Amino acid sequence: MSQRLYQLSDTSLAFPPLEHALTDPNGLLAIGGDLSTQRLINAYKNGIFPWFSENDPLMWWSPTPRAIINISDLKINKTLKKFLKKTPFTVSLNKDFAQVINYCSDAPFRKEGTWILPPMQQAYQELHQQGIAHSIEVWDQQELVGGLYGVAINGFFSGESMFYTQSNASKVALVYLAEHLKNAGISFIDCQMLNPFLESMGCIEISREKFVKLKEQALTISLANNFWQAKQLNFSF
Repeated sequence: MSQRLYQLSDTSLAFPPLEHALTDPNGLLAIGGDLSTQRLINAYKNGIFPWFSENDPLMWWSPTPRAIINISDLKINKTLKKFLKKTPFTVSLNKDFAQVINYCSDAPFRKEGTWILPPMQQAYQELHQQGIAHSIEVWDQQELVGGLYGVAINGFFSGESMFYTQSNASKVALVYLAEHLKNAGISFIDCQMLNPFLESMGCIEISREKFVKLKEQALTISLANNFWQAKQLNFSF
């Protein structure tokens, strides 16, 4: 069966069914549209995310398999566990979203070009202002040394990017995010696509069909009004 790449309408927020995503490249569902808050929210509700490079059209993805971390299976090895107990780092929630996304767009360890282009940064800043996008910050005294950001709709959290400038900082951010979500009865983190770092932390791949079922369950989880309120996070490990 031939596959068709969908062009999104400028006047509709609708996406094609996920099963229409291409197999090569894996998960490419549609091009076009915009990065408006309403379209992004609709995309994430449907398990779709934008990802494109400079000079590319706006591209929307729903790959299969899909990468997730089951929070109960998060891997914290002995070295990391010891570090968490004695770390000089402090960790906060939503204290400096702008600085986190800026670091993620130009992470010093990333060799390839960034996909977090200025239009993406602006779009996610707007999502943050609407209480939809959130950040975890890792600090060494007053210096931001690691963090991550993602999109949350009810109990569904889709991680977008992370960075570190000091060893273990991104791992600490992920562990603290998982602990925060676990306290609300959230069972998994959507990681979108697998990479070696995520795999080392317990990330696995599941089918799109299984992911959609998990996502739909997560969307039914209601969170307290102050769940994403800016604050310092304190957990014992």
